[in-house]
Amino acid sequence: MQSDAIFKNMPVGRAILTLAVPSVFSVLVMILYNMADLFFVARLGDNAQVAAVSIVGPIFSLLSAVSTMVGAGGCTLLARYIGAGEHDNARTVSSLSAWICVLCGTAALVSFNLFCRPLLSLLGTTAEIWGYAENYFRILSVGAPFMLFSTGFAMLLRGEGAIKEGFFIGLLGTGINMILDPVLILLCGMGVSGAALATVAGNLTSCVCVLWYIRKRSAVLTVRPSYALRRPALAWRIILLGLPNAASSLLSGFASTFSNQLLSGYGTDAIAAMGAAGKLTMLTGLIQMGIVMGVQPMMAYCYGAGDIPRQRELLKKLSQFTFGLGTGFTVVCYIARRSLLGLFLQAGDAVHLAELFSIWLLLSGPVIGLYYIASNYLQATGSALSATVVSVLRQGALLIPLLYLMHAGFGLPGIAIAHALADLIATGIGIALFLRQYRRVCQSAVK
Repeated sequence: MQSDAIFKNMPVGRAILTLAVPSVFSVLVMILYNMADLFFVARLGDNAQVAAVSIVGPIFSLLSAVSTMVGAGGCTLLARYIGAGEHDNARTVSSLSAWICVLCGTAALVSFNLFCRPLLSLLGTTAEIWGYAENYFRILSVGAPFMLFSTGFAMLLRGEGAIKEGFFIGLLGTGINMILDPVLILLCGMGVSGAALATVAGNLTSCVCVLWYIRKRSAVLTVRPSYALRRPALAWRIILLGLPNAASSLLSGFASTFSNQLLSGYGTDAIAAMGAAGKLTMLTGLIQMGIVMGVQPMMAYCYGAGDIPRQRELLKKLSQFTFGLGTGFTVVCYIARRSLLGLFLQAGDAVHLAELFSIWLLLSGPVIGLYYIASNYLQATGSALSATVVSVLRQGALLIPLLYLMHAGFGLPGIAIAHALADLIATGIGIALFLRQYRRVCQSAVK
């Protein structure tokens, strides 16, 4: 099985690269996927449509929270069961994860269409962008079941060690989206509606590929309901283990909502500028997140096996790796910020604002990888509560009050300052909780 060869037998440095490189490329593919709509909509030269794409984003961050919760929790539990040789339990986890995603996606499809207008009002949608935002939102909601299943199950592939397969599946879905975006948005003149249709088509393609892999290549993964019905209570363990990831995604959506409400007072350009700056700085954080998430199944495997020396070496090299890459990407993004922001914005005032926002948002770039290591280690070793606390602090308990405090003190730049401070403080707290948990794990292994 792929997992045993990588997690148990491969040298640690090589194992990190084997797991991290495809995972990072998967994240880059995800970035391209997320950026594609904004990039091609920006070619229209209409900031109202750019703002519409940005303002709907938080809703789908909420939807991503569910898929991330199920995928991360399922991946962690799957890796533990595979390491223990309990393949039937692994199949149960796989089936439960699949059906949770399908059912939640269907519920989202119905509820998003029923409550579309109230949700858009909550997000701070202005009259200028209302029509664009509603069209974009309603079409995207149709693809909610496909999005949940493809995103959630792609994470389970890592638990089986199928990192490369997951990457190519994501690449194909992104390719479909990026091919259709210019055709539908620009050539067919559909604007944001075309962007939404392209996204749905990409998610559907990924779903088909995942199902093909499960049927033809996987030794453990399954969607058969019979396995889910064997131990339905195991769904709660999946949810609890994935709760830190869900909390992060969920609160990110809420925080973006609060942020957009503050930004809406400064006009459409401010909303579009923060959306573009967020896309730029997301690159640094998501690359480090991709590295850590790729390696997390190995953390869970080592924990289950009680292999402290291998775990110690893994954490040391992983910290060095993420810090180095984080620093490098932060420097590149800072130097090339104007050119990169120009991919998403064309109007002069919006570009200037986005440049100002990005300078502040990049401050946490070098160390945010340490935050992800702390959170994922706590999760992999069964300390879901501590991992959840760290996530809640970063995206909620710290960020939301800081948004209002910094905005009151520094005006418009304070919104970006709040994001940077929340990241830095949460990283410090996360490292402290990580060190406490690591000592506990080492002491338990000695006993």
